[in-house]
Amino acid sequence: MTFLTRDQILQANDLETRSLDVPEWGGTVRVRALTGVERDALEASAIQGKGKNRDVNLTNFRAKLCARAIVDEQGKRIFEDADIAALGRKSSGALSKVYNLAAELSGISDADVDELTKNSESGQSGDSGSS
Repeated sequence: MTFLTRDQILQANDLETRSLDVPEWGGTVRVRALTGVERDALEASAIQGKGKNRDVNLTNFRAKLCARAIVDEQGKRIFEDADIAALGRKSSGALSKVYNLAAELSGISDADVDELTKNSESGQSGDSGSS
């Protein structure tokens, strides 16, 4: 058995990208897997407060993931965090299609979203965001 080296791991192109037809939006979008840093930031954005005063707010969670995962041909995000509220006002069916692919590519399962809410001392607030 041959083990990967540090350089091989760091140089691996492991951010899978897929195209997704979204007829509700009139075309196709490119969806990329989140990096570890991006996923951590997504999860951290759902947690409010500290220590025993933590609460999980999954409001607009679908739009938050979609905004981080929809990219241009060079793999750069096309939405900024400031666009999340507007993106969240788009069709829930269209958002769900993109969310489901982004979650699959990023290894985010319903159980992961449930785990976020379980780790909250105060419980959950906002929408579930799971699919």
